[in-house]
Amino acid sequence: MSERTRVVTALGLVQIFAWGSSFYLLAVISDPIRSETGWSTGLITGGISIGLLVSGLSAVVVGRLIEAFGGRKVMAGGMALLATGLTVIALAQHPGVYLAAWLLMGMGMAAGLYDAGFATLGRIFGAEARGPITALTLWGGFASTICWPLSAGLVEWIGWRGTCLSYAAIHLCVTAPICLFGLPRATPRPKAAPGTAKARDPSVLRDTRFWLIALAMTITGGVAAFWSVHLITILTSEGATLAAAVALGAVIGPSQVGARVVEMLGKGRHHPVWTFVAYAVCGVAGFGMLWAGLPATLAFVAYGAGNGLWSIARGALPLSVFGAEKYARTVGMLALPVFAASAVFPLAGAAAIDRFGTGWAVPGSFLLALIPLGVAAVLLRGHLRATAVR
Repeated sequence: MSERTRVVTALGLVQIFAWGSSFYLLAVISDPIRSETGWSTGLITGGISIGLLVSGLSAVVVGRLIEAFGGRKVMAGGMALLATGLTVIALAQHPGVYLAAWLLMGMGMAAGLYDAGFATLGRIFGAEARGPITALTLWGGFASTICWPLSAGLVEWIGWRGTCLSYAAIHLCVTAPICLFGLPRATPRPKAAPGTAKARDPSVLRDTRFWLIALAMTITGGVAAFWSVHLITILTSEGATLAAAVALGAVIGPSQVGARVVEMLGKGRHHPVWTFVAYAVCGVAGFGMLWAGLPATLAFVAYGAGNGLWSIARGALPLSVFGAEKYARTVGMLALPVFAASAVFPLAGAAAIDRFGTGWAVPGSFLLALIPLGVAAVLLRGHLRATAVR
């Protein structure tokens, strides 16, 4: 097994269980928690919002740590934090303890989900990390497919508390060791010779492209989080049966994976800006078809494909645009607003649905999706100009 295959396989297994035991966990266990504890749905789902906010705030620090020391120990620490958070959730008898557990979960998510994985791959493979990044998103696409049935089976067998403890054990006994023994030790950064003046490296924060990419990814992350939480509510309120709404939602996952497979088959022959353009076009097309009353299945196929390509673009485009030197730090800075939006949009959307209904959701999402499309047009124009000059 080549080093690339070994590293991607190790990180892929970690991604499946890290996503499945954090971001996708409440979809299965929130009802059992409410039935046993009597806590409100808002309080229970507020846990993931706290986790995402903390994850965003921690992402910059995680990026700097991976840049300095590599992802091996950082991601293993993330798995340990997830295990600790899940254990506290399992033992929680008071809502304050439950919410506090999500502070630990948020730090674990920052050090264990895609952005940490992308940063680790950039630290290992440098400018050649694009292929591994694409392959890693393919692994991550199976997180809900594997972990939702697993979580449901565990809840039936040992309850929601036992389910959390089972995932904690998986992190301590499987994913953390995978990080420690499946990832290579990071090579130290070369130090400047004594007396040598250090060249000034302009911060990416001074680059307009950084802010454009951050804007587009923040909007996309927020909209995706909103729809992941409220999709069934929106569709049923617009006249779909529950079974039809669930079936439409089920289209998104395979579409995400399918788009990632197509991208991987391209073997990096096109610049990542084209992947960025494709994700933006798919998002506008999906919401546009829904708003126009075209077949909803086609709309969600386009939307799912856009989400799948977005996961790749958020890792591959910064690597190509800003280089591998400070890639881990750049990914951490881009992750901060994305996680924050992912926490805020579902809560704000729930308040808006309560006040105004769901009629605004599709046109509002379409208008927001135009922002990444505009950013994609600007970035593509710059790329074509630079290519023409060369």
